[in-house]
Amino acid sequence: MARSTMKATAQGALVIKRSTIAGRGGFAGRTIKKGERLIEYVGERISHAVADDRYDDASMRRHHTFLFAVNRRVVIDGAVNGNESRWLNHACDPNCEAVIEKSRVFIEAKRDIRTGEELCYDYAFERDGSETDEDVFQLYGCKCGAKSCRGTILAPMKKAKSKKKAKTKAKTKSKAKTKTKAKAKK
Repeated sequence: MARSTMKATAQGALVIKRSTIAGRGGFAGRTIKKGERLIEYVGERISHAVADDRYDDASMRRHHTFLFAVNRRVVIDGAVNGNESRWLNHACDPNCEAVIEKSRVFIEAKRDIRTGEELCYDYAFERDGSETDEDVFQLYGCKCGAKSCRGTILAPMKKAKSKKKAKTKAKTKSKAKTKTKAKAKK
């Protein structure tokens, strides 16, 4: 059974149309203020195992899914019973961000956004270490056009740490939640 969701998008904030980044995109239908909550990312709530079975990157020419990892157990598939939020594209220098609250995902403005501007957030897909250089740019390529574009929708590579820094991080890491493409709020 579906969970209750936000009544709708923030009044007039989101318009879906053709995007220069990829396929369809969400655009600001009006001026949006920094911090404004625009829409909830909804869809079928499934396990990571089901998501892996449903979408096989190896058989795709380019990665194209509407999956959002909420936590270690739950993934939202926006292609099934989803809403307009699934059309928001990735950007390396985004104007929006995904925020997780109590296992729900919301899209919020990171800054003031002008009418007509494309609404994007950084997907920062987790790397599992098996990606080849070819995968990074062909399967997970980015076309956002930002000056700071890293060329991929994958999360930036973690830099090698000195032993001292790694030891300090090891103490605090056990408290960290699984990295997703959102910031978590309590």
